[in-house]
Amino acid sequence: MDLSITSEARGGTTVVHVGGEIDIYTAPMLRQHLDEHISAGRTDLVVDLGDVTFMASTGLGVLVGRLKLVRVANGTLRLACSSDRILSVFSITGLDKVFQIFPSVDEVLAASAKTS
Repeated sequence: MDLSITSEARGGTTVVHVGGEIDIYTAPMLRQHLDEHISAGRTDLVVDLGDVTFMASTGLGVLVGRLKLVRVANGTLRLACSSDRILSVFSITGLDKVFQIFPSVDEVLAASAKTS
């Protein structure tokens, strides 16, 4: 399994750093990790895809499903990604219109500081 997932609290926001390949084998690990945060009430999430080298449709499905869950709880799930390869996956599928995608975690947090 070529996937690493770590989390950190940045103020009221939980940042989940993901690295490696998100595919049919590793997507369940990401789903479980995000679900643990959501079920613990941490629904202001930033998923940092900066170190992701590959994103399959199963990974997109996990992110869309988690976005729906946090929205039900009046939360947010935003993405940090600067990789053209990963961004093109969101663009091709139209999910760049569904997710708020920022170039870096710091830019996500700066944007949320302005709106809160």
